[in-house]
Formats: sequence, structure tokens, C-alpha cells
Amino acid sequence: GGVRRGHNFVERKITLGLGKILRGETDRLVLGNIDSQRDLGSAQDYVEGMWLMLQQDAPDDYVLATGETHSVREMIELAFGMAGIRLKWRGTGADEVGYDEVTGKDLIFIDPKYYRPTEVDVLWGDASKAAQVLGWHPHTSFEQLIAEMVAQDTQTVYKII
Repeated sequence: GGVRRGHNFVERKITLGLGKILRGETDRLVLGNIDSQRDLGSAQDYVEGMWLMLQQDAPDDYVLATGETHSVREMIELAFGMAGIRLKWRGTGADEVGYDEVTGKDLIFIDPKYYRPTEVDVLWGDASKAAQVLGWHPHTSFEQLIAEMVAQDTQTVYKII
């Protein structure tokens, strides 16, 4: 089991950064565009969908997706909230900072060097064909996925680095 998502994915950067903050290895997480939105799903759900595709008599193209989008900001707030840190925000754009509401400590910083010039603001998939033809539906919620990543990266980051 476990969550297998590369370190270059923003959601993984968030949960790894949270783990480092909790252990005192760093005092901040620096990210790019936190208002971009993603359709995030579980690898386990997608593997099930791929298996169902392979059971079909004729090959065809299918989209596997949750059909929901969530902003990077939502991912940050959810992950940190699961660790007992309630974030508040001040400022705008590159000057926006996320801080711990209880301690007042600045934790999340924005750096335009992490903006991706070719980044799409919203990535969303329509899996209706996979649902109709394959009977495929995602089982893992956004909250479950982030919870799994937080649990893994706040406990096992030592092995990853």
C-alpha cells in the first residue's frame, strides 16, 4: 500500500513540507500558484480502471478522473489542518503568506519562480464514458487521498530524503 506520487507533484511537496515543518527540519514551505486547480485521484482507483479497460473485447480510449477539482490552497489547508495547524492567509499574489492562526508563525510563502508558464489554471477530467462502459467510479475521496499522503509523509519522510 501507500501513496506513490513523485516529489515533483505539488500535493507531494505540500505533505513532505508539512512533515519537515512538524519535525523542525524547516520553518517554511515555498510554493508557486496556489490557486490553480487539479482533479486528483488515487493510483489504486486508476489501476482498477486500467484493469477494467484491459478486460474489454476491443481497445478504446477512456478518461479516468474524479470529476472534481480542488485548488492547491485547499490541499494546503486540508493537509495542515489534519496536523492540527489552522492556516490563515494575508496579502495577495506573490506577497501572500499562510500563517498558523494559533502561533501567528508564517509557514507558507509564495515564490513566482515556482510558477509554471505553461501551467493550466484548471485540470479536470470527465470520466463519464469509463463509468458507463466499464462501470468504473473512483472510491477514494479527495480528503482520504490527502489524509493518506499526510500520514505517509509525516512518518516516512526520513526514508525519502
